[in-house]
Amino acid sequence: MEINKESIQNMRTSYKKGALEKEDLSDDPMHLAKAWFQEAIDQKIYEANAMSLSTVSLEGQPTIRTVLLKGIDESGYIFYSNYHSRKAQEMEANPKAAILLFWRELERQIRIEGSIEKISEEASIEYFKSRPKGSQLGAWASPQSKVISDRSVLDDRLEELKTVYQNHERLPKPAHWGGYRLVPHYYEFWQGRESRLHDRFEYKKEDDDWVINRLAP
Repeated sequence: MEINKESIQNMRTSYKKGALEKEDLSDDPMHLAKAWFQEAIDQKIYEANAMSLSTVSLEGQPTIRTVLLKGIDESGYIFYSNYHSRKAQEMEANPKAAILLFWRELERQIRIEGSIEKISEEASIEYFKSRPKGSQLGAWASPQSKVISDRSVLDDRLEELKTVYQNHERLPKPAHWGGYRLVPHYYEFWQGRESRLHDRFEYKKEDDDWVINRLAP
């Protein structure tokens, strides 16, 4: 199936829902990020915590996937993964990454770059306990990022685990699963505007201070 080239070229949207001015900014970019995130939640945007996570492969190839933001603390942005996955291996070799939160309905996005660190085992266990049993089973059943012959590999393993843990409300956390924190040193806030003249502001960490600059779209 071919997609008409002109139909792609003519796909356009005019952004008119808001503006971002210097006086709207906070000295601390996390305050603004939290405010935007809360607005996305208040607007009941579907999976408002979905974010793109970019890492770099051992060969220097950037890779990207969608993960879920599961926490914000004073140090950074928390998400969870299988420690044997491709992204985990890449973050182990190069503990630098970037995340992107995009809310189409608000015509906004936030780019955040920073360093990666694992959260404590205790914090990972506490979060794992809060997950539905189905999600806990899935964490055990999937050899994430590994090649499998077909879907039955997952289905059969899931049925085995259901039998083993049928009398348990919760499963123990796998040793190969847990949380990461992206500790930011760079932000960019983007607000869509008409004529592609979008508002963009960056925050760059210099020593213990944040330097703010407006960027051309």
